[in-house]
Amino acid sequence: MCKGLSYLPSSCLEKAKEMRVKLSHLTDTHHKQKVQDGKTLQDLETLLNSKSGLQVFRGFLRSEFSEENLEFWLACEDYRVSPSNLQKTKASSIYSQFINPDAPQEVNLDSETREALLNVMDSPCANTFNKAQQRIYSLMAKDSFPRFLRSHHCVETIKAF
Repeated sequence: MCKGLSYLPSSCLEKAKEMRVKLSHLTDTHHKQKVQDGKTLQDLETLLNSKSGLQVFRGFLRSEFSEENLEFWLACEDYRVSPSNLQKTKASSIYSQFINPDAPQEVNLDSETREALLNVMDSPCANTFNKAQQRIYSLMAKDSFPRFLRSHHCVETIKAF
């Protein structure tokens, strides 16, 4: 039978309070740093720009079977900075891996975005995947990232920062 918090050692209570403060701060920061139009969340950007944060977030997404969103976002980042002579090959690879309806890691994009991508695949340019990448980023920011903040994976990320 539960005897209440008073029976726990004070070190456990202090550690729990510490973690609550850290998580509360992270959640508050997350909500405060939303851009007015809802396009981006600064904390997600920070997480994606941190090597250790990225690894923990990837692990979380893997546990939810939605790692393809992050992999697509990363592939688009790589594509954006690739030399123009490699863009057609990389664009084709991204399309077949993430966009094509039979893709092994198909991402959740609306038909309008898919159609627009299909129409430009013959002559891709540096910003070919910008709209699709932004939609997936938005999906992660509004759906996956808030769940991540409430997960045990988030505790690992706090320790990494």
